Amino acid sequence: MTVTAARARRTIGISVLGIGAALGAAVLLRPSLSLPTRLQDAVTLATGVFLESLAFVFLGILLGAIVQVWVPMSLWHRVLPRRPVLRRAVLSLLGVLMPVCECGNVPLARGLMQRGFTTAESLTFLLAAPVLNPVTIVTTYQAFGWQDGILLARLGGAFVIAQCIGWVVAHVRDERQLLTTSFQSQCEHQPHEARQSSVARAVGIAVTEARVLLPALVIGSVLAGAIQAGVPRAVLLGIGSHPVLSVVALMLLAFIVSLCSSIDAFFILTFSSTFLPGGIVAFLVFGAMLDLKMLMLLSTTFRPRLLVFMVLTVGLACLSLGWGINSVFV
Repeated sequence: MTVTAARARRTIGISVLGIGAALGAAVLLRPSLSLPTRLQDAVTLATGVFLESLAFVFLGILLGAIVQVWVPMSLWHRVLPRRPVLRRAVLSLLGVLMPVCECGNVPLARGLMQRGFTTAESLTFLLAAPVLNPVTIVTTYQAFGWQDGILLARLGGAFVIAQCIGWVVAHVRDERQLLTTSFQSQCEHQPHEARQSSVARAVGIAVTEARVLLPALVIGSVLAGAIQAGVPRAVLLGIGSHPVLSVVALMLLAFIVSLCSSIDAFFILTFSSTFLPGGIVAFLVFGAMLDLKMLMLLSTTFRPRLLVFMVLTVGLACLSLGWGINSVFV
């Protein structure tokens, strides 16, 4: 317990320092200083992405620890269907009960796999839950209402895409080919902690997850801020009326800005007068499932071959969805 407590204090200390540094950068690097404008923008944007995501990551870590320690596997077996297809569908719909955005769902999905769930089952939850959670549904409705079917297209598109990816991954014979060596090792050592008290196990799990995920979150936030500062918004506005290029442009924007799914609808609402509905839907679906910050977090668990497959599959599916919607409204 002493070692676990010491690790917890170190991790909390590092987190506090990181948050303090981010806040300090936001305050100190203000326009009054003689720094290049783009550098100031990059720091401000990176800090915003980091702070916006941090609370959700910690919430996800907390929920993941609770799932692993206090939710018995027998309960999952009683609640979830036995047929793999139905089981994955129900897991995707669990997002309705969990108001956590995509970055917070990474530790939750890791916790599910450490409890014995398959990679396919965890992925269907991971990809669909950020869109199918109550906060995202409410904010999307507040922003767009029933306009052009954007809300329904977002919900249905995310659910179907998640099921397709889960179905493909379920046919991989050896799941170890999909998971990083470090995460496999973490899963293998998990059962040996059974002799500890429940609280000690929960603290140990939370500390381990924070040590793995926080550096990835920092790197993803910095990259997102740097790229955002270097991409002129005028470039995007110039292609907003094209039925295909508008979809591609907003998908790239979603990947770069790395907004949490709970607030992205209000951000993209400012583009609704310039871009076609299909591009808006593609932004809302693609960004909630995969963005730059999310990709860095996923790299702590999944190998590059799976990440490439996910990016290509989700990207092509969102492109088809957006193009199809634009073909109806144009």
